[in-house]
Amino acid sequence: MTTETTGLETELDPAPTAARPGAAAPSPARGRRRTPLPYLLLAPAALLLALVIGYPLVRLVVISLQDYGLRALFTGATPWIGLANYRAVWDDDQLLPVLVRTVAFCAALVVGTLVIGMLVALMMRGLGGRMRSAVTLALIAAWAVPNVAATLVWQWLFQPTYGVVNWLLTQLRVFGDFQQHNWLSQSLSAFAVVWTLVVWQSVPFVALTLYAGLTQIPAEYYEAAELDGAGYWTRYRVITVPFLRPILLLVSIMSVIWDFNVFNQIWILTKGGPADGTTTLGIWSFTKAFAAQSYGQGAAIAVVSVLLLLALTVYYVRRLVRSGEEL
Repeated sequence: MTTETTGLETELDPAPTAARPGAAAPSPARGRRRTPLPYLLLAPAALLLALVIGYPLVRLVVISLQDYGLRALFTGATPWIGLANYRAVWDDDQLLPVLVRTVAFCAALVVGTLVIGMLVALMMRGLGGRMRSAVTLALIAAWAVPNVAATLVWQWLFQPTYGVVNWLLTQLRVFGDFQQHNWLSQSLSAFAVVWTLVVWQSVPFVALTLYAGLTQIPAEYYEAAELDGAGYWTRYRVITVPFLRPILLLVSIMSVIWDFNVFNQIWILTKGGPADGTTTLGIWSFTKAFAAQSYGQGAAIAVVSVLLLLALTVYYVRRLVRSGEEL
């Protein structure tokens, strides 16, 4: 018995070969030889990204450090003024309201998109095959509509005189008379219209992505939890959310990037009005550059937007990496 045990221990001995007497130490260079082939394969893509993304960013920073106005378009003279454009933006009384408005609007869009997208994904999981296919086609159709075309359609829907929304609400006779009601004449209702439009366009991607994640969760976990007496909310909190955490973080990152840069919808519907009530950083940068003919200050506002967005993205990416390590 002792001999068998000793032989088994010897056979399963995890001690490395280098620790045994008389054994040769492994070569430290073995397995560490690097080949330049991966870098050569990545070089074309890296060069393309540097040209497409890097050059515009560098050019944006350069313009923000120059006195680049309407006169520069004719004379070509763009003297360096350092951080003067940033100081002008910092001293502008409009900076704080625009910044708060942008962050609040972005947060409302992200929360609304994730909540509605999750509800649609959960609904799709409970539908039959044909109904699920119909919902999927409807989501893809809504997602495929270009931003400008969709915004023009929604502008017609909320048109004060001939809009379908005012006509429908008036016919229902529940919310009162909405004839000639201008939804875009007040900041809150204008933001509500823009919020509805952007969420309508963003929900399809989030819903389809979350539904794909739901299909990867083993059904045995739900069955075991149900046998243990767990209710629907408990199963959702203990099983669904932990499994979908990496996907939720990923779609959150993408939603923050998209919603922070919303421009077409706001510009077509309100142009930042009424009384600058729907002006975000993107709208402010555009009006500074092209309406006020101060391209340097417009570029400075754009650089500030990029830095804020980069900080938010780094935070979410770190959360995503940590979530992947925990799994």
